Amino acid sequence: MSSAQQNMTVDPERGGITQEQLAAQGVKYCFSSFVDVSGVIKGKAVPIDHFDRMMRGSELYTGAAIEGLGQGPNDDELAVYPDPGAIVQLPWRPEIAWAPGYMKYKGDPWPMCSRNVLQRQIDRAAALGLQFNLGIECECYVVNRNGNEISPNNVVDDIAKAAYDVQLTLENYDFLHECVSNMNKMGWGVYSFDHEDANGQFEFDFNYADVMTTADRFVLWRMMMKEIARKYGWETTFMPKPYANKTGSGAHFNMSLADIKTGKNISGDAGDPRGCGLSKLAYQFLAGTLKHAEAIVAVTCPTVNSYKRLIKSGSVTGYTWAPVFVSYGGNNRTHMMRVPTLRPQIEGDPSKHKGPYLSAARWECRAVDTTVNPYLGAAMMLGAGLEGIEKDLDPGDPINLNMYELSQAELKEKGVRTLPGTLLHSIEAFAADPISREIMGEDLYNSYIQLKTSEWWSYHNTISEWEIQHYLTKF
Repeated sequence: MSSAQQNMTVDPERGGITQEQLAAQGVKYCFSSFVDVSGVIKGKAVPIDHFDRMMRGSELYTGAAIEGLGQGPNDDELAVYPDPGAIVQLPWRPEIAWAPGYMKYKGDPWPMCSRNVLQRQIDRAAALGLQFNLGIECECYVVNRNGNEISPNNVVDDIAKAAYDVQLTLENYDFLHECVSNMNKMGWGVYSFDHEDANGQFEFDFNYADVMTTADRFVLWRMMMKEIARKYGWETTFMPKPYANKTGSGAHFNMSLADIKTGKNISGDAGDPRGCGLSKLAYQFLAGTLKHAEAIVAVTCPTVNSYKRLIKSGSVTGYTWAPVFVSYGGNNRTHMMRVPTLRPQIEGDPSKHKGPYLSAARWECRAVDTTVNPYLGAAMMLGAGLEGIEKDLDPGDPINLNMYELSQAELKEKGVRTLPGTLLHSIEAFAADPISREIMGEDLYNSYIQLKTSEWWSYHNTISEWEIQHYLTKF
């Protein structure tokens, strides 16, 4: 995934598809929609005849009924004002259109709405003349489920090294083709998909966009994958680590900055003395994210299960490919932050190129997984990066080594920190870092800490099968 060569700013007031156009395309209902703090889609179905009322905020929501919205049962309702430029007809359910929007309370933006949190950082970037572009690598497992037991969706998918296996991809062709076709009907521009490292694991890559558009697409992708899988009698799971001995699923953020007026990518510098091909602005952004990595990870890796992916070993195929250290390097997948190698020869002449230029300068955060609320995760990443720009931070030189093989003494010598090992550690880091409150706002900051701390202790207070096996008769 890559950064933009054109201006694709999302404006809440921008024009978009009309009621007449949707009706002509067979839409009968629109979902006035938002996401909860976990990034789960919520909403109300509105008949197409009431489209105009919906766009004026007719649909009200009792915030106390939704996790992380900061309301009590005595509070007035929240209204959703759909973004007209983000409305999309669902090709797998063509009678339905999805209309994601911004929450307001008595006409004012509700500070605990995920979209509003991200919009604040977008506006902050715009004040600096910057547009933040994002691509997300979408990985997932497709499984058969029998109660709490799962297995790969296809019984023949049982080889030890399944990465890029063509035969196994073809075994799942009908399902994969249906998923990709629907993404492309929505204009996402899928440019590759493959069988991932583990059995029943797949990855989909589609065009980058401005950060709000990509966040919208990611939550819709999760919903779509679940719906289509269920048609085949399967489940799509976004658990980062559903199998203890298999590779986890990531949602790597590929990020870049563009000039907001021209849309030109300003993330690259062919004369970069550090050899990564990044501009000073990009390094400043990178430094800000590394400075606040522990707090960011509490949002980009937001579940108990997330931290069972962020380990050096734990896969039958060898390395886990997941980040463990707060570090960066070139095209090196052992870092939290990777700077991919540019391949302009693949794209051709930029001046003659049509569509997204996928080999433009960018950097990738690998400490993101598919349970992320993309609005909040992107807001944390963007806010930290903008601090790096505003304070002229520097990340130091890249480390061009296999980070998995460095000793603790070597890591200490290089000043490399380790990412949090559990959700509890990450939420403690989130709570301690002032940037979390600045980006989330006071109320969502407190709510997020409470929700995730409660989630951790709910897990920790459960007795696992492993404990029974190891301790029941040992002593």
